[in-house]
Amino acid sequence: MRLTLVVLLTLVSFAAFAQEKTKDQIEQEKKFQEKAAQVGKDTAKVYGWTHGVVGGLNLTQISFKDWAAGGANALSYTVSLAGNSVQEMELTLWTNSYRMAFGQTRLGNQGLRKTDDEIYLESLLIYKFGLYINPYIAATVRSQFAKGYAYDNAGNSAVVSKFLDPGYLTQSVGVAYKPLPEVTTRLGVGVREIFASQFAPLYTDDPLTPTVEKVKINGGAESVTDINWVFAENMQFISRFEVFVPFSDPAFTSLRSDNSISAKVNKFVTTNLSLTLIDDPRVTPYTQIKQVLSLGLSYTFL
Repeated sequence: MRLTLVVLLTLVSFAAFAQEKTKDQIEQEKKFQEKAAQVGKDTAKVYGWTHGVVGGLNLTQISFKDWAAGGANALSYTVSLAGNSVQEMELTLWTNSYRMAFGQTRLGNQGLRKTDDEIYLESLLIYKFGLYINPYIAATVRSQFAKGYAYDNAGNSAVVSKFLDPGYLTQSVGVAYKPLPEVTTRLGVGVREIFASQFAPLYTDDPLTPTVEKVKINGGAESVTDINWVFAENMQFISRFEVFVPFSDPAFTSLRSDNSISAKVNKFVTTNLSLTLIDDPRVTPYTQIKQVLSLGLSYTFL
């Protein structure tokens, strides 16, 4: 009888212990599932559209009156707008970028002269075929807003360009490679079209033919490398290097490099140093260089 009672008490103890252990396990499993769900929620990829738009205004004004050391009054301004709209899906990444800028300077009695004028649009679609290398298709458009003038040493001017005269359209397909989160480079083949009308002799005409061509089309190889590097809390380096090699005549290879370093002083004030290099033998045998150092207002719309 006593032995039977001991056995029964032992079985009841084991059953109670097993039941209590099961409750602990259930509670631990519940906590683990909640934690896993939260981690999954925090790291889950959000697909869809994202947009970003930044506008800028740079102003410089210098005025003299009875200034013994001499000098000339000056006024300059630059208005800019840059942004992108990106749609990321599970298998595709579609990036639409745009950059627009216009600026003028008045020095003494010379009147207003254009110092900056750019329209740039790009649409890039990447198919996520692999981890690092993916196929892409892209199209870019370049032009300007207003007339452009060339000045001689005597101050005389001549109009050499205007809106869509010339205009550049490039369409390409190839593969994109992203070795680092800050670096994207792509290589492909494409077609570059140059449109002109009044200034066709400068940009599109073939002097060896009797007619004046207003459209020039070249097939070639394209290489584009983009760098977007935030190297400090308030400083950013953005660079873009483009190469287009015509199949018909590689000697007319064109290169363009746009580089800028921007530092955000506060929420609204930004200083920017930019350098643009263009080597296009069809336009001029010399390397074109533009350098700008500016301090102005910047506002992020999106």
